[in-house]
Amino acid sequence: MGNMSTNRIISSNKRIGLNERLGLISLIDEEMRLGSAGCPIIADLFNDLWDLVNATVSGSKITNLKPEESNNGFKVFEINAETGENLGSLNMLYLKKPIPCYYLVYVEVAAPFRRKGLGNRILEYFRDILIKKSAVGILDNIIPEDDSSYSIYFKQGWEPIEAIIGEGIIDPGDNYMIYLPPSFQGKNLSGSILKLVYHLKRKRAEIDMRDNQVMVQRTIAEFKGLHLALLTYFEPEIRKKEPATFMRFMFTRFVTKLIAFRRRIGDLIGYTGGDSLEQIVLAPEIAALPVQSYPPDELASKPSFVSGDRGLYLRLPRTIKTHPARSIESLPNYNRPSFVNWLKERGITAKDTLTIGDLMDLGFDPTRLKEITLNHEDFIFERIQARQLPALEKKKEILERLTSEVRGIKVRYAQLRANPPLLAIRDRGNAYVLRRKVAGIHWEEAAEQLQGSPHLKSLNASMKIDRLVIATVREANEKIAEHLGVEKETVTNLLTIFVSWDLKKNQPKLIVDFSGTFLESVWVA
Repeated sequence: MGNMSTNRIISSNKRIGLNERLGLISLIDEEMRLGSAGCPIIADLFNDLWDLVNATVSGSKITNLKPEESNNGFKVFEINAETGENLGSLNMLYLKKPIPCYYLVYVEVAAPFRRKGLGNRILEYFRDILIKKSAVGILDNIIPEDDSSYSIYFKQGWEPIEAIIGEGIIDPGDNYMIYLPPSFQGKNLSGSILKLVYHLKRKRAEIDMRDNQVMVQRTIAEFKGLHLALLTYFEPEIRKKEPATFMRFMFTRFVTKLIAFRRRIGDLIGYTGGDSLEQIVLAPEIAALPVQSYPPDELASKPSFVSGDRGLYLRLPRTIKTHPARSIESLPNYNRPSFVNWLKERGITAKDTLTIGDLMDLGFDPTRLKEITLNHEDFIFERIQARQLPALEKKKEILERLTSEVRGIKVRYAQLRANPPLLAIRDRGNAYVLRRKVAGIHWEEAAEQLQGSPHLKSLNASMKIDRLVIATVREANEKIAEHLGVEKETVTNLLTIFVSWDLKKNQPKLIVDFSGTFLESVWVA
């Protein structure tokens, strides 16, 4: 691990604070932390950590920002430690009519400080404000009923809004709750509260836009702080130009999280790009580091077969079974069209080593998908974090059910197929999931290729294939949701749809007949 100092945090010219330490720890998988107590980095970051967290919580204070200092129309309470760390916040929006009301947009407590009473403290403070200002409180309770914190609002005196306006008036999916201060108790408020709810529903998109902008600003600030913490922690290696494997791993993990966030914020309602992640610029010596997608031996845990087809597992090369991370990461990257085009533009090949700067330039991590051939069959290994395995199992159950049940079902004349995970192997805090390689690409990438690739633009302009892709995917989601008896949003969040594609020619695989043009197949993974 190079010349890593075991007292780096203490001896650094700029002491790394608690939030920065927690940010660095968040880049390391939980399983690796628990199994690597003797590693210098673990000793550094975990030294007296939880005592420090508890002391920080007990010494924290709630700060009420003045209305003129409110963020994007929101009034904000923050929980701040004596040392300055922000532990959580409450965002609310004030509405004057038809009665004074504070709409609670969200309450957030940073992950390491949860289950320590901070949520209760900030809600008690909010309740005191409602009483002092003689204003009604309204919120939309999105906490699942099986979550241990579901009852937090009930304990604070909040009640379902139906208790005021009656049953069957608001939409079934709404979970509005209300708090009435003493000055409103005993009054007939049903008409005023109903008007408030309708007003909130009309304003919901606008509120979400403001909320998104605030969250983007906060997250960018967190990324900046984490970037600075990495530069501070690894300053000796950077100065000496001795990039240890662990340093490369930490910067790789940071950049993959950064580019994933950059992709997501593009889809947010109201996000205009004004709060740009371009503010975070990698130093040339960091950008030039080779990508390191798994941690060094010092942080390794024993690899394990997690689940799936054991017969298929036994067919894997011996090196993959003994050293999964190292062996799978050395396989060829999956040649998705956007990656192939990027390579051609730069005059390099898939065999060239990718750098951390390349990931920033690409906007995605091509090393996450690897190709392998077993007994003349083509497969894909997908790298996910080990903590995502429970969600994978849930997805696997749904896909295995769909495998038998969707046979023969067509979506806009395209054959609907399922591509469930076949097996999963855990190693180095990652899980490697094996699936069959299908003749298709993610539907969003298909739309991007149709709209942006020179050889497809004219075809798309005349045949509107991108619209066909979007309409087919929409109908597929609707049919699957109906078939499973779940909400469409659940399907789109959990499952991924691929559309038929000729990867060698980089063009859609279509069926054209007298009745129209259709995709050949749609895969759900």
